[in-house]
Amino acid sequence: MKVKYFAWVRERIGVPEEEIVLPENVSTAGDLILWLKGRGDGYAYALEQDRFIRVAVDQRHVTHDAPVSGAREVALFPPMTGG
Repeated sequence: MKVKYFAWVRERIGVPEEEIVLPENVSTAGDLILWLKGRGDGYAYALEQDRFIRVAVDQRHVTHDAPVSGAREVALFPPMTGG
């Protein structure tokens, strides 16, 4: 699965995207965020306020309880503002 990071999430993790093998115990977007937080300081820092992290699965916005099994791509990004 490809995981893409945007804005300050990308800056804090240090890469724009990566390929991961989804662990068996990760079934939802929220599970994925929690698992990623354990991958190192950059991930933990980027995702420390995980309730603010927005998620898209295969380019569709979803809630943190959405399943990620079988997804080709998951995108993580902070809330956006603008006009």
